[in-house]
Amino acid sequence: MAPEKLTRQAVIERALKIADTDGLPAVTVRRLAAELGVTPTALYWHVKNKNELFSALADHLLTALVADMDPSRPWHQRLRAMITTLVEQTRAHPYLSTLLPTIDKSAAEGYQRVTDTALGLLTEAGFTLQQADHVATYLLLGATTMVSCQPGGVGGDEKETAELRRQHRLDLERLPPGRYPHLAAFATTLSTPPDIDAYYSFGIDLLLSAVKTTAPNG
Repeated sequence: MAPEKLTRQAVIERALKIADTDGLPAVTVRRLAAELGVTPTALYWHVKNKNELFSALADHLLTALVADMDPSRPWHQRLRAMITTLVEQTRAHPYLSTLLPTIDKSAAEGYQRVTDTALGLLTEAGFTLQQADHVATYLLLGATTMVSCQPGGVGGDEKETAELRRQHRLDLERLPPGRYPHLAAFATTLSTPPDIDAYYSFGIDLLLSAVKTTAPNG
């Protein structure tokens, strides 16, 4: 790509592709420049450093959370749409959960917009701003942890996942059933693959039902 035709969006999209394929540590200025066919110096017209690049990546992924939001819908429906999209983005890009704590949030416009929107919805629900900040944090951590704790892991090989599930079942079956009756019963559920869609649907319901139940205007 000719340097004069290089755009910030092209840089972000290529960095995203590298991260999706080889993981976030593989995203370096040198590799990015090589894949785009430019010198590293050319990239600095669009991102000043790696930290700014990572902030831009986070912004790119978070933008979907507030895209096309219908302001006429009740607050809890808009919040559900945000959390559902956050889970979907984290499933598609698992490094998002490790990326967010590392970026300069004061310089990440997408992060600020998502946070401001979430605070607005939660204050509409009747929470104070301080409570809304806490709830937004719990939701962020809950959604991203839901993905990192997905049964069988995220993006794992199907055969490897099945073997890990089998080993887990055998480990539980070795426990004395009289002493651990519930673990023994749970072991029987590991004979078949988990319903991942049901896992996420239930997880999102669990998170949001707690918010709606405790919301003063719920």
